[in-house]
Amino acid sequence: MPYVNVQITKGATREQKARLVRDITDSLVNTLQKNPEHIHIVIQEIAEEDWGFAGQLTDDWRRRRNSESRQA
Repeated sequence: MPYVNVQITKGATREQKARLVRDITDSLVNTLQKNPEHIHIVIQEIAEEDWGFAGQLTDDWRRRRNSESRQA
């Protein structure tokens, strides 16, 4: 019984999450020949202020990146 935990920053649409679940399920069925009814997928959305990336909080990183792209 495969269990997959996907952690992403908040902001994905319901349609994007549904596609992610379909794609992961299809991959497990095709690669490992698992029964789709036995596959469990949990999507956890994490606030950007609660996610660290490249030595900083993700929301700070995005703000810096957006500021730099506007200056270019």
